[in-house]
Amino acid sequence: MSANDSARETYIPFKARDVIQMCLQDQALDESEKGSFESLSQLLSSIFHFEFHRELEALKDAYAPFDPDSDTRPLHPLSQEAKDASRDRLLAGITKVLTKANYHQLTRTQLQASLSDSSLFEIRLDVNFDDFADVAFFARGERQEEHEVKKLLGLKRETRTIDLYERVAVYVRFKEGSYFENANRKNLGFTPGSTVIKLFRNVPTADLEILFPNVEVKMRGIDKALIGIPAAIGGIAVLMTKLLSVILLVVAMILFWLGIEKNEPTINAQTLIAAGAGIGAAAGYVLKQLSNFKNRKIRFLKALTDQLYFKNLDNNAGVIFHLITGAEEEELKEAVLAYYFLYIEKQGLTADALDQKIEAWFEKSWDCRLDFDVEDGLHKLARLGLATQDRDQWQVIPLEEATRKLDATWDAYYQF
Repeated sequence: MSANDSARETYIPFKARDVIQMCLQDQALDESEKGSFESLSQLLSSIFHFEFHRELEALKDAYAPFDPDSDTRPLHPLSQEAKDASRDRLLAGITKVLTKANYHQLTRTQLQASLSDSSLFEIRLDVNFDDFADVAFFARGERQEEHEVKKLLGLKRETRTIDLYERVAVYVRFKEGSYFENANRKNLGFTPGSTVIKLFRNVPTADLEILFPNVEVKMRGIDKALIGIPAAIGGIAVLMTKLLSVILLVVAMILFWLGIEKNEPTINAQTLIAAGAGIGAAAGYVLKQLSNFKNRKIRFLKALTDQLYFKNLDNNAGVIFHLITGAEEEELKEAVLAYYFLYIEKQGLTADALDQKIEAWFEKSWDCRLDFDVEDGLHKLARLGLATQDRDQWQVIPLEEATRKLDATWDAYYQF
């Protein structure tokens, strides 16, 4: 692994079918070999699809007791112990699939840093981590993008370069209802004890908090000032113009009742009308400021909802299908590339040499910098009997022999 690998992604940003075509267009195979290579790739695709189908079924079974979107009934009710075991299998299985799909898990430090970083959407968001029994974020495909943002109440615009994750997967399990009851928390926007799985795209690294299902929109200091300062100035004006006569009348009455003032204040219809008008004006002003506050918060909530609407790719059980497909594609791409480059190098290669050759090929031929997961690619070939290691040298078996071996592996899956 080179010094620059930390800036590269292990994710290969091409479809598996395109990677196969890229190898065929490389002109290193003759015409007779190209047909065998396509057959090899098709067999690899079928084998990985079969293997991941088993993982899909296992994850579906593990998630079924907690899926909030399910429209089926369980055959038998599960005990709490069985539910806990199912949750453990679910999180372990999702983590395994995401790793195969070349996602990496974000640390709690990274999530906390996102809460304190400057938000692109200029909204203050609060997340209560104590609500969660389990929380895990996984990301893939970090890149930069330019965004135009408004400054000085929209009078000025500037271009800002932000860091994005192309894909973010979220796994959250809320604590049980007793926790929220003990905290006297009601009207929750989520179901206690539920397990939520979501998948998003193009999420700024400084705005990961928008993905939490318990996020709350709060006023920033500048937002409070934009409402509070005019409200204070307007309040003083109302006080001096509309309520001054009412205040003077009340003070005069208090002084009279205390015996300080000898003359009883005169209260007539005109005085009552003036007092009523002043109190009405003051009440109307207060209601207007409360409405301004609520309207501004509604605009913030709409901005948050709009962002989530366009960034959300899938939810709950649908995420499992999505991730399984992605992991299957990554496994196929890695195996095809590892086999192809070992095959065209008849004398064999070390793992490091294979890694460098594949990465240099992507950078030179396809203008793509990535960190190829060579260990994973070689492991798959060795597991399927397509590659052998002699000391530090790796070699693959010939194409015809490889396709026969994979065909036998496929046939063995359906022996009854």
